[in-house]
Amino acid sequence: MECLFCKMAAGEFPVNKIYEDEQVLAFHDIDPQAPVHFLVIPKKHLESLAAITEEDSQLVGHMFAVIAKVAEQMGLEKGYRVVTNCGEDAGQSVQHLHFHVLAKRSLAWPPG
Repeated sequence: MECLFCKMAAGEFPVNKIYEDEQVLAFHDIDPQAPVHFLVIPKKHLESLAAITEEDSQLVGHMFAVIAKVAEQMGLEKGYRVVTNCGEDAGQSVQHLHFHVLAKRSLAWPPG
């Protein structure tokens, strides 16, 4: 089975795009858990956080820079949460590294 997020990154599956460059894609979550909920994915297929190597460190750093840029553009100055699920027990439902960005509501601690 082909990866859904790889299809999204390749433009083969429609998304509500927020940001795109040669390395990453950011788009609104289809099942938002907060008034603002978007995902940032690498275009390179990485199964999860556990698959990241030193070679991927620049890509992951770029993903966080994109998160900060998009958060600023969306006016999230009061704060936001960045979450990634790694593996089945953590609730990872798509086997492609992705960061959830949630904002515009109170986010309790500890999470879920």
